Amino acid sequence: MAFSLVTSDSDSDLEGLGQLSDWDNSASDSDSDDIDLHDDGFRGRRASRKIRRINYMQSLDDAEFTFRFRLSKPAVNQLLNEIIPFIRVTSSRNHGVSPIHQLLLTLRFYALGTMLISIADFVGVSKSTAGRIVRDISICIARLYDKYIHVQQGGAEKFYRIAGFPRVLGTIDCTHIRIQSPCRLVGEEFRNRKGYFSYNIQAVCDADLRLMNVVARWPGSAHDATIFNNSVLRAQCDAGQFGNHWLLGDSAYPNRPYLLTPVLNPVTEAELRYNQAHIKTRNTIERTFGVWKRRFPVLALTLRLSQPVTQSVIIATAVLHNICRNHSLEEVPPEVEILGGDNNVEDGSQNMDMQDISGRTDLINNFFNSEEN
Repeated sequence: MAFSLVTSDSDSDLEGLGQLSDWDNSASDSDSDDIDLHDDGFRGRRASRKIRRINYMQSLDDAEFTFRFRLSKPAVNQLLNEIIPFIRVTSSRNHGVSPIHQLLLTLRFYALGTMLISIADFVGVSKSTAGRIVRDISICIARLYDKYIHVQQGGAEKFYRIAGFPRVLGTIDCTHIRIQSPCRLVGEEFRNRKGYFSYNIQAVCDADLRLMNVVARWPGSAHDATIFNNSVLRAQCDAGQFGNHWLLGDSAYPNRPYLLTPVLNPVTEAELRYNQAHIKTRNTIERTFGVWKRRFPVLALTLRLSQPVTQSVIIATAVLHNICRNHSLEEVPPEVEILGGDNNVEDGSQNMDMQDISGRTDLINNFFNSEEN
């Protein structure tokens, strides 16, 4: 079944992901990937040796299972039921990789971010089969984007409790996901200001650290403001879809009626109070990035996959992050040492492009001019 990967935006934001719809959603291209053969000396023919795979749902207790796969058993069962219509096993014989083992192999890859050969050994398949499984299951999970990741109003009260900042829709920022060096033709587009290759990922979160918007198609050289200005989210904000609510962003963004940034050089007490509340509230997106990457260390290491597969892995782990939040799963420590934060790659200067500060000024003068707020 052919499909288009559902991500965070409309067709304009799916550019670069179109190749995904051409992939066959199968786990193995040949029986020999998943079976060991030996010669039967008496009958002169080749006989198959059964592969017995471990039932990790039964063999591991709840805590160990969650540590290894980053999701609880109930969350895995729920997820499997949602993606199983899109999974095909190419053989019904004993060596076909079952849907649950395909899913667990992929989750294990997200948890370790290690070489595919190591993950392949996990369920006894070849490296090439493991790669196809990770690719296909990531696409299946990414198809759930619209169900689990969307902008919702109604969370302003929770944001207000953080630092007294009113009418907040969500907090927005970008984070860099490291990748291997792309081909020479486009390589420099992916080199960010810190000198390494990456995707620059835009995300918006709510006060409960759930992701409400993810854009995963821009190379590391793209500026945060460029990503936002070309997003459907910006068009929705321009159209007034979210009423009088605001996004909070850092100084990499231009201030707009619906996107408030810090005051660059605060002078008055009201401006100082505004900045303090803004920083404390905006910290939710930094925390979200941290939780997301620690739960799925594949994002904090260097992804050595093709560009389309890398994008689908990013979207899939975003979906899984929200599933974990919905199941109230506690954060589990990473099994591998992960790299430091890659959120603040911009130069930190104030973005002065088409600044519209009238709304921010009114808010400061009318709301933050009193110590009670």
